[in-house]
Amino acid sequence: MANHLATRQKPAYDFGIMTNAEHLPNYPGPDRRVHRMYVTRNTEYHFRQRRCVGVRDRRSGSWLPSHLALERELTGAVQVRAGGVAIPRPDTPRVGEALYFGGEGRELVTSLLCAIERPPKSDVERYRSA
Repeated sequence: MANHLATRQKPAYDFGIMTNAEHLPNYPGPDRRVHRMYVTRNTEYHFRQRRCVGVRDRRSGSWLPSHLALERELTGAVQVRAGGVAIPRPDTPRVGEALYFGGEGRELVTSLLCAIERPPKSDVERYRSA
């Protein structure tokens, strides 16, 4: 079976953050999903809660076992304003912002997010077996 993610095309639109109000309009509670995938132009960052559990190259579909983000806690987001001014925020990252990893080891700022998605079930099962 071919790796469906290796041939996956970039979406023609931004998914943004899917809130419960958008996908479950009658559910007033908080979003309880544990797994989230932050997508940049070239890379997917897979998270379980706020910890990065996988990084994958979007072009090749290959997992990157030595990426600096792996097993690190997400510190927050970096908002890039006009003129290139970078504003760090301790909040959940949004489309158009970068991921920021700070506390543990070397600081890491990713490129800007183009989407925030729910990872495929097959990827979540891979996290559990890793």
